[in-house]
Amino acid sequence: MSDDLHTTPAPEGVALPGSPGDRKVGRARPGPWSGLGSTQVVYLALLATIVVGWILVAIDGGNLLTLETVVGVQQRSAALGIVAVGQTLAILAGSLDLSVAYLISLSSLVAAEIMEAGSVPGAITAVIAVSALVGLVNGVVITKLKVHAFIATLGVALIIKGVVDHLYDGPAGRVPESFQHLGYDRVGPVPVSALLWAAVAVAAWFLLSRTRYGYRVYAVGGDPDVARLSGVRTDRVVIVTHILCSLCAGIAGLLLASRLGAGAPTVGTDGGYDLESIAAVVLGGTALAGGRGGVAGTVGGVLLLAVLDSVFNQLEVNSFFKDVVRGVVIVAAVAVYARRAGRKRL
Repeated sequence: MSDDLHTTPAPEGVALPGSPGDRKVGRARPGPWSGLGSTQVVYLALLATIVVGWILVAIDGGNLLTLETVVGVQQRSAALGIVAVGQTLAILAGSLDLSVAYLISLSSLVAAEIMEAGSVPGAITAVIAVSALVGLVNGVVITKLKVHAFIATLGVALIIKGVVDHLYDGPAGRVPESFQHLGYDRVGPVPVSALLWAAVAVAAWFLLSRTRYGYRVYAVGGDPDVARLSGVRTDRVVIVTHILCSLCAGIAGLLLASRLGAGAPTVGTDGGYDLESIAAVVLGGTALAGGRGGVAGTVGGVLLLAVLDSVFNQLEVNSFFKDVVRGVVIVAAVAVYARRAGRKRL
């Protein structure tokens, strides 16, 4: 599936109403980036951010493109990237998931406590089971009870929050050193956590572009009524999509537990993984209405946010200004995509 809208141009030679005779449909002046897909746009923006950031850091007396900085960007972006990949699946299907941040916290606690008891495979299995159950609940509430995804996943998030707050007052469990290698080891200049993110992203890309499930996700997100009339079981697609999204959040929880060495009841919410993941998906060119976008753009959006954070940290920018700039970048990106989509409809 392409990231771009495909529209059939109107026949040339047909004058627009109220326009001069020489203005023809299909002859609208192309914008400067009209020939580029949304994925190409986000990677161009990423390149521009790196160049501008390098200049600003160099003026300040630092160096943005050191091995330490590059590794740090990869490590910081891995957990968000994994969550954003799952969020991409949900948004492409015309849904979203606000429960991922609390699910990450719960997953880290479940994993750490079971690992402390001496079973790493058991901890991984338990996290997968808990995550799949949360995703199933999200999907069923949305499809069978007809609750809007925003409200349904927010409600599930509050339920998880209540459980976590009741059972935990602070960090719990202990992650063995053998599992902490996941969060800290590297293969050359590439962290193992980045390789895990890459594996999740490639698996999601394969599902979306090479399987029937992927085509059905785009169909349901584009127009669920048309998809249903075409024989697609839309409810099943949405449920499976939410299970996969929650599994990604569970994997991120395992990764964060390996970094912290324990489970933490606020690790997901402190990282803002719910809204941050949606922001990364939007930056990558995926339409919030669903049916258009892809994983490749989301990877670019996550890296763009990570590079911005790295630049801000080296320049010692205060957190208020960081949020302002990130907000401006997200709004500007959505505006650019909306204008480009509007031109393509002409």
